[in-house]
Amino acid sequence: MFGALLLGLVEGLTEFVPVSSTGHLILLVELIGFQGPPGAVFEVVIQLGAIFAVCFVYRQKLTRVALHLFDDPASFAFARNVLLAFLPAMVLGFLLHGFIKSVLFSPWVVSVALILGGIAILVIERNLRTPRVHEIEAIGPLLAIKIGLCQTLAMIPGVSRSGATIMGGLLLGLDRKVATEFSFFLAIPTMFAATAYDLFKNRDLLAADDLGLIAVGFVTAFLAAMLVVRSVIAFISRHGFVPFAWYRIAVGCLMLALLVTLD
Repeated sequence: MFGALLLGLVEGLTEFVPVSSTGHLILLVELIGFQGPPGAVFEVVIQLGAIFAVCFVYRQKLTRVALHLFDDPASFAFARNVLLAFLPAMVLGFLLHGFIKSVLFSPWVVSVALILGGIAILVIERNLRTPRVHEIEAIGPLLAIKIGLCQTLAMIPGVSRSGATIMGGLLLGLDRKVATEFSFFLAIPTMFAATAYDLFKNRDLLAADDLGLIAVGFVTAFLAAMLVVRSVIAFISRHGFVPFAWYRIAVGCLMLALLVTLD
């Protein structure tokens, strides 16, 4: 039970910052020897707890969009952009799900991806141009699809879904706040779909004890993510993404050293 609590805490703290929550979960499972449900279902499902935190924090905006989807152009544009950006991950995730889970869910892959992703963030931060897009509703259909294609890089564990989305958004002209918030909202359909698919694929393998572990991780992830979502925009406005880049590089190097030692 303590393992489920720890994994939920790590998930909530890392889901919405560019350090790869999935990567951290894979590494932590390896380190503590956590025995959860089969098929990495636990790691995927507790991410849904973090997504519910976003839904709660932004509940007023999401409710307004839902109520005025067809009578308010801004609400329609918001929903359209999120759904268009979700499409690439939906298609590629369905086609590559088995390969990703069987081949890429490895601490070695995660460690290397953390380091390379950290270097990429440093390069992007040093070469940013003046942003052109200052609100989600102004993104536009083609730009939304391009951001969605960036998100698909996060199918490699350790890349970071939020990191790929945010960095891709910055490169494509979004300002920091818009890129970060859009990654929050894009996580909602992406993680709901991933969770539903994983639960369906592994439905015959789950036991009653698994549900208890999942519930602990889910609630912990929700509470931890609440803290992060409420504070991450202000942190990024002051410090940018460079601290996350160095953190990724440090963790990746440390894990490679540990893996070599334990091998």
